[in-house]
Amino acid sequence: MEKLQVKNLYKVFGSDPQRAVSALEQGLSKDEVQKKMGLTVALRDVSFTVNEGEFFVVMGLSGSGKSTLLRCLNRLIEPTQGSVLVDRQDLTSLNDTQLRELRRQKFGMVFQRFALFPHRTVLENVEYGLKLQGVAPDERRKRALEVLETVDLGVWKDKYPDQLSGGMQQRVGLSRALAIEPDILLMDEPFSALDPLIRRDMQEELMDLQARLQKTIVFITHDLDEALKLGDRIAVMKDGEIVQLDTAEGILTSPANDYVAAFIRGVNRAHVLTAENIMQKPDALITTKDGPRVALRKMAEARISSVFVVNRNRELKGLITAESAIEAIKEHKEMEKVLTTDLLTTAPDTQVFDLIPMATRAKFPLAVVDDKHRLLGIIVRVSVLSGLVDAEEDKNDAS
Repeated sequence: MEKLQVKNLYKVFGSDPQRAVSALEQGLSKDEVQKKMGLTVALRDVSFTVNEGEFFVVMGLSGSGKSTLLRCLNRLIEPTQGSVLVDRQDLTSLNDTQLRELRRQKFGMVFQRFALFPHRTVLENVEYGLKLQGVAPDERRKRALEVLETVDLGVWKDKYPDQLSGGMQQRVGLSRALAIEPDILLMDEPFSALDPLIRRDMQEELMDLQARLQKTIVFITHDLDEALKLGDRIAVMKDGEIVQLDTAEGILTSPANDYVAAFIRGVNRAHVLTAENIMQKPDALITTKDGPRVALRKMAEARISSVFVVNRNRELKGLITAESAIEAIKEHKEMEKVLTTDLLTTAPDTQVFDLIPMATRAKFPLAVVDDKHRLLGIIVRVSVLSGLVDAEEDKNDAS
């Protein structure tokens, strides 16, 4: 279900910005508007939707308009033209009182700088948004403590921000946003001020939180690796426009233009693509009710030397080779007696890079299974080992 809709959004800074919008609609470029009118175009005809529970990433270089876009979503910056709808309610039609109330109920924000009150304790910082909502002291303390426990900061509740590391301070900022139980979480480059190791830890923590809470998140970053790691979908911005909106796989495999292609150059795809991205349907598949003769016939038809075996629920039971099938026929053995069962399996969300060690020792294709051990697909060794080649090429490019 669509949680957030952005329709034909423009933002122009300067006097009489509507002149610029008219000029842009007639085909003038951002630079031409700047030169002829002295007006700065931050957003130009931006449209997209964000689904409920989606992790939506907006990525771009400095000056691309991504942070302006985020602030237009809750009208911290007033759009010049266009509409922003939350649960089909148009924010641009609200008066100041209605807007403040909607922000308190619907939006939480996490900034690049932690924006904590230095004179308030961790607990008091987390309680602050609830206090603005008018929540009673006992209730807001209870909710703040629950959120702090969620991010493993409960024992730090009575400390002050300057007694915490950068990563811990950012977790306090995240806790403050989560405490008000927002429908939509807006995050403006929240980890960019952290050192690389803490940044990676925070990304993992945010992914774990999202798996549990399923918030609708709009996340701003200039870091491609961060975008590819976190985003369900990614909007790539340039000069105030979205030049591509796609999944990580779509952006990596089919960049929309030269700008996006240049952006992704040098990315190690093995660290981004997952087993699900590269798996394929088996050329042949048999069930436990079939026998070795059926297995041999299917192998011959598909011109392969082994075939996976599943039960009626598609749960993986093993693999039978041509040699084993022939042995079963000659010696009148049941097929289950000659199955190879010590197969290498993986989950669909395993990164290709992590599959490389498995592929180097695998005798058979890797089986991709779900949490009920149902066969989803298979991965042949060459699909994984090509990731090793990509990694080596990226290392050579960087050196």
